[in-house]
Amino acid sequence: MSAQGYIIRGGIVGRERLRILSRVMRPTSLALLERAGLQEGMKVLEIGCGGGDLAFDIARIVGSVSGRVLGTDIDQTKLELAASEAAEQNLTNIDFQLANIAESAPPGKFDLIHTRFVLTHLTDPLLALKHIRAALRAGGTVVLEDIDFRGYFCYPDSAALWRFVHLYTETASRRGMDANIGPRLPSLLADAGFQNIQMNIVQPSGIDGEVKLITALTMENIADAVIAEGLATAEEIEKIVAELYAYARAPGTVACMPRVFEAWATQPA
Repeated sequence: MSAQGYIIRGGIVGRERLRILSRVMRPTSLALLERAGLQEGMKVLEIGCGGGDLAFDIARIVGSVSGRVLGTDIDQTKLELAASEAAEQNLTNIDFQLANIAESAPPGKFDLIHTRFVLTHLTDPLLALKHIRAALRAGGTVVLEDIDFRGYFCYPDSAALWRFVHLYTETASRRGMDANIGPRLPSLLADAGFQNIQMNIVQPSGIDGEVKLITALTMENIADAVIAEGLATAEEIEKIVAELYAYARAPGTVACMPRVFEAWATQPA
C-alpha cells in the first residue's frame, strides 16, 4: 500500500474524519484490547495509527514506567499531528514513525500489535500479517479490527447509502483492496502461522450521535478516488453526500458503520 493507492484522503482533512471515527470506535476497541490482554508494562505497536487517538489510550494503559507504544502510519502529516498532540497530553512513552507494514516490519519485538482498518486497504494482507508476526515476541498477541461492507443497514431505506456502499466497494476492488475482508481475518491469521485464534463482531450504530456522520464523511473523503476511477462525477458525489448528511441529521433515522470483525491470536511460543 502506498499513500497514493489509499482511497481515503489523508493529511489534515483526513485527520478530522479519523478523530470522529476514533471517538465512535473507542468503546469497542478498548474492550477488545482488554479482552486480548493489553496491560501495564507492555511494549505495543499500533499500525496505521493515523492521528494517534487510540495510541494515546494505549499509552495510558501500558503506563510510563515500563510500558511503551510505537505508532506507525504512511501519512507523515498525520504522524506530525499525532506527535504534537501526544506532547500536549504529556505522554512521554509514545513515539511515532513513518512505516508501511505492507513493505516491512518495524525493528524490535513487541508484546502486542494492533491494527484497525488497515488490512482492508492492502493488496496483500497475508504478507502484512507475516511482517507483523516477525515483529511480535514469542507468545505475543496480534489484534485486528477490519470491515465488512456487506453488513450495512439503515432504516428507513436510503438510496444514497447503497450508492455509497457500491462506490466504496468498487473503488477498493479496482485498486486490489477488499472492503469485505472482515470474515477473512481468522483464516488469514491461520495462514500467517498464528495460534489461539479468536473472533468477535461489533457494529457501531444508532439513531443519534457521531456514528450517523461516518458514512457521509467517508463519502466526502473517497471522492477523489471514486472520480479517478470514473465511477461517479463530482456532481453526483456532491448530491450523495448532501443526502447522507440529511439522513444522518433526520431525527430517528437508523444509521451504522460497516460491520466490524475483531480477531486476535498469539505468536507461537
